[in-house]
Amino acid sequence: MGNKGIISSGDIQWMTAGSGIIHQEMPKGDPNGVMFGFQLWANLPKSHKMMEPRYRDVKNRQIPEVMLENGTKVRVICGKAGGRQGPVRDIITNPEYLDVTVPARSEFIHPTKRGHTVFAYVIEGKGYFCKEKLPFSYEIEGVNYFDIQRDPFVSNETLVLFDDGDQMMVSTEGDAVRFLLISGKPIGEPIAWYGPIVMNTEDELRVAFEEYHNGTFVKHGRV
Repeated sequence: MGNKGIISSGDIQWMTAGSGIIHQEMPKGDPNGVMFGFQLWANLPKSHKMMEPRYRDVKNRQIPEVMLENGTKVRVICGKAGGRQGPVRDIITNPEYLDVTVPARSEFIHPTKRGHTVFAYVIEGKGYFCKEKLPFSYEIEGVNYFDIQRDPFVSNETLVLFDDGDQMMVSTEGDAVRFLLISGKPIGEPIAWYGPIVMNTEDELRVAFEEYHNGTFVKHGRV
């Protein structure tokens, strides 16, 4: 009932569940069983909830890589950057999915679309986002308030949600920073979510689970 993108070992598996799909993920890590990857789920609007399912496998070598003059590297998974188009296309919510690495003492500016939800998830290093260097401008949760470190950097395993605007910017000092930059058009519809199925109403959820249990959930064969 939605799109799911999985990035693992540089490769991408992109699946649109649509009217119903049953799948099993069997990822393999390195010789020690360790794997570095991400999953991103994107909801489908009501008008496309029952579209035909599809599956695409994108290899690492198919992902264009843009190298900017200051050494910033952008791997374009979905959307556009530096005049290059990513291999994942035809997604209903018009998302952008970039893997960005900004070297030390550098700056990266990227245009964003008004009205789209935009966020960055830092996966290596640290940097300043949108020139914000005041530590007290960030909302901190899940820590003892008296133990908060006054560090204005945004670092590994931190998500930054941007306000609506025309661009985002990241700058670094002594360390490089790598982050996933993701954006998409909000659907603005009610969500009914239970387990792996996302619909608009509880009645639609009930029908979907009834179809799963009576064997009619998959309507378009195998993908």
